[in-house]
This record gives sequence, C-alpha cells and structure tokens, in this order.
Amino acid sequence: MNGYDYLIPKSFTEVWDLNKKFPGAGYIAGGTDLMVRIKQREIRPRALISLRSIPELSGIDIGDTIRLGAMTTITDLIQHPELGRILPVLIQAAKRLGGTQIRNVATLGGNLCNCSPCADTALPLLVLEARVVLKGPEGAREVPLSDFFVSPGESCLLPGEILTDILLDRPSVDTRSVFMKKGRVRMDLAIASFALLVEIKSSGPGCSKVRIAAGSVAPVPLRLKEVEQLLENTGISEEIFLNAQKMAEGIVSPITDIRSTEDYRRRIVGVYLKRALRKLIYTNGEWHKEK
Repeated sequence: MNGYDYLIPKSFTEVWDLNKKFPGAGYIAGGTDLMVRIKQREIRPRALISLRSIPELSGIDIGDTIRLGAMTTITDLIQHPELGRILPVLIQAAKRLGGTQIRNVATLGGNLCNCSPCADTALPLLVLEARVVLKGPEGAREVPLSDFFVSPGESCLLPGEILTDILLDRPSVDTRSVFMKKGRVRMDLAIASFALLVEIKSSGPGCSKVRIAAGSVAPVPLRLKEVEQLLENTGISEEIFLNAQKMAEGIVSPITDIRSTEDYRRRIVGVYLKRALRKLIYTNGEWHKEK
C-alpha cells in the first residue's frame, strides 16, 4: 500500500482549502470500507481528508424533522434513547450492520456514500423518505435520498461536496415498519435485503401509505414504487399480496455472483414482501390495527 497524507481539518473552510491544495484527495469518515479498497489497490488517493474533527457533522436532533449527522456512528444510532421508538426500522437495520467493532467506527454518512447496493441503512432511510444535505464550497443543497444513488460506488455528490446531514419527517403514530436481511452468515453482506413501511387507514382495512425498498437486487438500493401504488390503491387480501409479490419479483434486477444467484435473490424479495405485509397489517386472514 502506497503512502499518502492524512489530513485533519477542524472546519469546513479548512476542508475546502485542503481540497484545493491536494487535488484528488478523498474524504474518510469511519474508513471501514475505504481502507479495504485502498489495501486492495482499488483506489489510490493522494491524500485522505478526515471528517472526524468537524463537530457540525455529528449529532442527533429529534423534532418534527429529525436530523442525523453524517458522522454519527452506527452504535450511536442504536444506543440513542428515542430512535428505537420513533424509527424502529432504522435501528433494526443498524443492528444487522457488521459486528460491534465495525458499528463502533462505521458512520451513517459513510454507509450511504459508499453507494453499495447492499448498504444496510439505505433501505430504512428510503422508506422513511429521507433527504440528504450536501455541502460544498459554493453552498449547500438538499436532495431526496432516492436521487442520491447513481450507480454502484457513485453518488450525485459533486467534486469536493460532503454529505453533512440526513433529514427525516417524524413518522405518524399509525406507521409500522420492518427490515429484513438475508446473508450467508450473521455478519455477512446482504444477499438480499428489504424494508417495508405502511401507514394504516383509520377507517378500515387498507393502507393510506406504503413504502418499499430492496437491496442487493439492483445496481443501487431500490424503491419499488409500482408495488407501493398497487398496495395503496387496492384493498388488503391474500390475493393482493400475491400480486404484489409477483410484481416485486419482476421489477428487481439482481445478478448472479459468487454469493448467490439471480433467481434466489429475486425470490427472497417476493417472499420478504409477503411476510412483511402479513406481519404488519394482515394476520391469520384478518386485518388488524393495534390499539
């Protein structure tokens, strides 16, 4: 592994100055993915600019809008006293990300910026309709997370920009959600993963809102918008669940690789969708609403 400069700015102004001084430098947050890529010689940055010492990038703020700082670690998410109640689907996914040592170092922003199709935190944030704040020397902009992922390893970040915050609207009290993941072993990357969020109608069987996302089955973490529309515009029954399952299996575009086959990944998404629907809104042939 070739040597490189390791730079530790204390402010955004210092970051922009270092970017000018070291063209081609890369940002490093937790480094759990980046250092592996460097050791495998996939990338060879001239310098690494650490984001650890910029205080504005950390922290969790709870209100009608929830702010998650990009440098917040996965362990910080899990241990927060309120997030498990307010955003259970995000905490379910966070607990499936790696082992304790990885979660202590890995950051939420880093997991997203890696732009892996199997990023564990991407799916719950997609169904929660998160937005990301991207900041560069020319100012800041807000982008829906669904538009952030461009291709494997590539985001919509412009040269020099930093993902600073993840913003979410607080879910309603009628919202239920679940995250599911299939790996070869407990701490494996996902062969396929899935998140579902539903908002139950107060007037009778059905959903006023459905959000679905799947991972490791497309070039980027994927919202299944056609399936969402099907479930929002129809009633609730086993027949509709089966139609949704078949539609989901047709929409995804998985690949066959050393870890799994295209067909198996496609089937997992369909099975997870049906299981999640039954778990959240339909049990033993009857619609149910928690009191």
